Amino acid sequence: MKTAIPFLLVLLSFLSAGCRREMYDQPRGDPMKSSDFFADGSASRPLPPHTVAQENFHADASYDSGKIGTNYLAQIPFLVTRRTLERGRECFDIYCAVCHGRTGQGHGIVVQRGFPAPPSYDIDRLRSAPPGYFYDVITRGYGVMFSYANRVEPNDRWAITAYIRALQLSHHATLADVPPDERAKLEAQSQ
Repeated sequence: MKTAIPFLLVLLSFLSAGCRREMYDQPRGDPMKSSDFFADGSASRPLPPHTVAQENFHADASYDSGKIGTNYLAQIPFLVTRRTLERGRECFDIYCAVCHGRTGQGHGIVVQRGFPAPPSYDIDRLRSAPPGYFYDVITRGYGVMFSYANRVEPNDRWAITAYIRALQLSHHATLADVPPDERAKLEAQSQ
């Protein structure tokens, strides 16, 4: 009896260890396989809206890189609309304004708390930089700015680029740059 108790304890410990399930032993669905669990019969789930791809999936590599070879794109690769600029402003305010400030002068809230100030978008080097440069910096980062490639999808990176151009133009705009019908409204408001 004295030898049976330790033997039973050892046997019980082996049996209890055998009941443990590891993650690799759990039932799972393989990608692109069928499954009875979901109503559509597929184990793979559709991607959520606005999922940011981690690889290039556009047919046009310049759209994803902002470059043709080693040269930055000189134009935004689609027609910039008011909606594009509004989306660009929205994304800029979320991701960029904390450092660059809402006007792009480099006086964001984190700069006021000691983070290194980014350059103003109004300096000559950035005013003459092609749009592909801004897209590339958003995508890959520059200096202390980290990459936003996994946070901001390509369409929004281009929208931010368009908005940066609008900020640059707005800082050097004159009343003569305003269309005549809009100029009349501005002059009426100032009186």
